Amino acid sequence: MKKANELIVALASLAVITVVTWGLYAVGDNMPQGVTPFSRDVYQLHNVILIIVTVIGVLVFSAMFTSIILHRKSKGYEPAKFTHSTRAEITWTAIPVLILVAMAVPATRVLIDMENTGGAEINIKVTGYQWLWKYDYIEDDISFYSVLDRESNRARQIGSGIDVREVDNYLLEVDNRLVLPTQTKIRFLLTADDVIHSWWVPELGWKRDAVPGMVNEAWTLIEEEGIYRGQCAELCGKDHGFMPIVVEAVSPEAYREWVEARKAGLAGPSAVVDPTGAPRRVAATGERD
Repeated sequence: MKKANELIVALASLAVITVVTWGLYAVGDNMPQGVTPFSRDVYQLHNVILIIVTVIGVLVFSAMFTSIILHRKSKGYEPAKFTHSTRAEITWTAIPVLILVAMAVPATRVLIDMENTGGAEINIKVTGYQWLWKYDYIEDDISFYSVLDRESNRARQIGSGIDVREVDNYLLEVDNRLVLPTQTKIRFLLTADDVIHSWWVPELGWKRDAVPGMVNEAWTLIEEEGIYRGQCAELCGKDHGFMPIVVEAVSPEAYREWVEARKAGLAGPSAVVDPTGAPRRVAATGERD
């Protein structure tokens, strides 16, 4: 009897340690926090929900395995004979409802914030094509296409002989980046010209479908300069995996300089950030072929 109890305690301790360790790992390294207030809200919401479900899992599985081991028939235990216990039914109905309310309140707040596209200073129209993106800066009358860069496109061809590990940002680089200012609320208007696509950059904290004949809205406010990469998140066709997204976030001052240079036909595919993420000035060269 003593050995059995010791075994039970050991197994229970191991289970708790395993769950807590996994939970700590998951909370610390399970998804990117992003670079927008909204993405951080999503990250915190995810952690709260993860903690709640972890606690529920520990309690439920502890009770279940304890009952299986200690209250089994071979030890002489008899099952409870009661049926239709009003008190039990109220308890196991009320507790899940309270748990759902605890999760729904912060989730609703985040969803409402996600849909609030008002007050944007810049409007960007994003159009998905097979298999490229078109960006229209509505206020500044700037338009360009953004397709997979040449190095990745050559490397992906069958029989190219190119080691893709030698290609920088393989399948995650484009010829024309979407240049955006930091600390500025930006509204996106997303649509498509052929099939359904989905515009997704994980660091921004959201993704939206681009549907032909419809316009979906989203917004962002990027807090940190840098280069953020994403991909189409919809199975839009055979080359679905070859339409990446690259957002280049720069200071508002550098953004205005880039806009003026672009309108004058002097700015190229990049603005002012180098691949390491450090701000710098670059020569404005080359338009898209």
